[in-house]
Amino acid sequence: MWRSEAGSRLWLSGLIAAMEQAARPEIRREPVETETLARLRAHLAAPAAFRLFPVSRWRH
Repeated sequence: MWRSEAGSRLWLSGLIAAMEQAARPEIRREPVETETLARLRAHLAAPAAFRLFPVSRWRH
């Protein structure tokens, strides 16, 4: 879905909305589950995928 221009905009809009939600003070005060932190740490520790998708010819 995100490979099209409309899909990219939709994906980016969703990301921005999620970041704005997470930045709210009442949300930031809530504790994060241990399992969620463990999954996040594992994801960040994994090497980045190299060229899973072809390089875009669109200028961003």
